[in-house]
This record gives sequence, structure tokens and C-alpha cells, in this order.
Amino acid sequence: MTRVIFYEKPGCKNNTKQKTLLAAAGHELETYDLLKEAWTTERLRLFFGDRPVVEWFNRTAPRVRSGEIVAEEIDAETALEEMVRDPILIRRPLIQVGDRYEVGFDVELIDGWIGLKPVDDTLKAVTDSIMSQDLQGCAHDHKHDHNHDHAQGSCKH
Repeated sequence: MTRVIFYEKPGCKNNTKQKTLLAAAGHELETYDLLKEAWTTERLRLFFGDRPVVEWFNRTAPRVRSGEIVAEEIDAETALEEMVRDPILIRRPLIQVGDRYEVGFDVELIDGWIGLKPVDDTLKAVTDSIMSQDLQGCAHDHKHDHNHDHAQGSCKH
């Protein structure tokens, strides 16, 4: 069993599915509200590794969707400062296991890293179903505007 530190947005359906996969694989989850965490630019930077800045952003964040922030054009320092001020901008989940940090939920990457095989065969059908879904984006992002602010727990789709 691996202790997984998992930063999520409460109410996010994909974060719930991701936690289900991790728990079914026998991992011990320590979850935190990404929006309420007291981030610093230095600490937040650890999760992004060598990824390009554009991959750091929650593409469904209101300021990104509106064009106020153009993820393809922003530099790393400014991106981190904006994310510390407005954590909804941060792509989720943020995951830490030991001294390794990751952003997003790439099933293949996480399976190779800590394993996602269910510890109980009765959970296999559930985990197979979840793993076949897109777990990277907003669970209800159908390329249209829902006219809501993605505040904590407000995402009900």
C-alpha cells in the first residue's frame, strides 16, 4: 500500500473517479482541497516537473476559457503567481508520493508509477470502466459553456 497525497477540487466528478481507482488499488489516500491549500510558487512548481507551462493549467478555469489567461503565451513565473492567487487555474489533481510529484491523471503513467490494479477482483469491472474514461479533463466539458463558476462543490454535472 502506497500513501498518496491527493490535491483535488471537492465536488469534481473526475477527482472522485481518480480516488476510486487509487483506493481500489489499495493505496492510502490523504486528500486536500486544492482551492484552500496555502500554495507557494516554489511548492506548486514541484508538481509540474519538465512539463510545458500550457500543461499546468486547468483548461476549464473561467479565466482560461474567457481568454483572460492564454496558457500558450504565459511564462512560468507569471503562471505560478496567478495560480497561487487563483488556485482554480491549477490543473488537477496534484499527486505526491514520497518525493515524486505529478499533475493530472494519466492512467498509464500512474499505473506504471504506483500501480492501479485493483487488489480485489470484485472491483475489476468498476476500475476497468473508470479507466476507459477520459480522466484528464472536466467530467462534463462537452465544449459548451455551463455558465457556472466552478466554485467549491458547485460543479454538479
